[in-house]
This record gives sequence, structure tokens and C-alpha cells, in this order.
Amino acid sequence: MKGSVVKSNRGNTQLIHFLQEELDISATSIAFALRHSQQDSGPLPMILWQYGLVSIEQLEQIFDWLEG
Repeated sequence: MKGSVVKSNRGNTQLIHFLQEELDISATSIAFALRHSQQDSGPLPMILWQYGLVSIEQLEQIFDWLEG
């Protein structure tokens, strides 16, 4: 279980870089979503979308990036 948390954190680092560099999501928005994803145990992209921090088009871009 601990290994999956470490892997998830590495994946989050790459995802966060993508969010900031490619989608121009602010560090403040990402930090907010990260806090809520830990509390709600939800995936970061969905939390960003639920709170209106990314559009549906951006959410699709995130999922495309995650699949790539």
C-alpha cells in the first residue's frame, strides 16, 4: 500500500507540472484541489472540475494526457 502512495505522488508531480505548464492552472487552485482530493479521496482531475477550476474541455485534455 505504501508503494502505491509513493507512485501516486510521483504521478501527481508530473500531473501538476502538466496542469501548470500546459493548462495554465494556478498553483493556488492546484493546492486547493490537492487538499480536497485528500479529504474526499477523489482523483485530482475530478476535484478540479467539481470546484470549477477547470473546464470540461480541460478535464478531457487531462484525461487524454493521463492515458498517453
